[in-house]
Amino acid sequence: MSYKIVIDSCGEIPEYLKESGAYQNVALELDVDGYRIVDDETFDQADFLKRVAESPNCPKSSCPSPEQYLKAYEEGEADHIYVVTLSEQLSGSYNSARLGQHLFEKKYPDRKVHVFNSRSASVGETLTGLKAEELEKAGCSFEEVVEKTEAYIQEMDTYFVLESLETLRKNGRLTGIKALMASALNIKPVMGATPEGTIYQIGQGRGINKALKKMVDVMVANVKKPEEKILAISHCNCKERALMVRDEILKKAAFKDILILDTRGISSLYANDGGVIMSV
Repeated sequence: MSYKIVIDSCGEIPEYLKESGAYQNVALELDVDGYRIVDDETFDQADFLKRVAESPNCPKSSCPSPEQYLKAYEEGEADHIYVVTLSEQLSGSYNSARLGQHLFEKKYPDRKVHVFNSRSASVGETLTGLKAEELEKAGCSFEEVVEKTEAYIQEMDTYFVLESLETLRKNGRLTGIKALMASALNIKPVMGATPEGTIYQIGQGRGINKALKKMVDVMVANVKKPEEKILAISHCNCKERALMVRDEILKKAAFKDILILDTRGISSLYANDGGVIMSV
């Protein structure tokens, strides 16, 4: 049986996975003052961050249509299609993917599709796709891959520290969070994803480096059997911070592997210049 992994463009796909032919992104779109940017291989992070910095307005995003997902499912004629979207609580991408699934199943009743609500974003989606592929390669049935990957999502944790939460706040992604510490004090919140896929505050640190170290401490305290897990870090234009986070992690825990990836467009929009996201 052939398979493919479809991930919306909030999820970072390493180059070696793109080259394998088993992975495909479905692009969301960005909008900066009416200038539309498709979050595909043409995305220019430096140009995007420059436009955001120069704009007085908050950038926005829009999810793919069900037809875009349908097209992605149809390409390649895979028997088993595993779809990963960013949290249903944060975007309409999951619902579009499900609508695309219904359209697909009517046309191709013999091919199987499952849409995973990652309850995360960015590298949380990456890890979900990797888990589905690992299980598929291990010879699991389609139903077993779905069941075990859903269980993996339930156990996964996502954390992030950003220079600014303004984009998340202005786009309504921080609902239910009490007023955050004043930026004048240089307090940087450590944020995480709830089991349902909403955002909450875990802790804080004075200055970005202390906040990043706090994030690492929380992750190490929570993670179970790290030697069996892949940890993924994504960063928005700040590789040195991502490397610092990796080095702090290595002082305290040993993982099966650690991936470091640069954010794509949607993750760059919400992480902002200098943001770091971590999933395990």
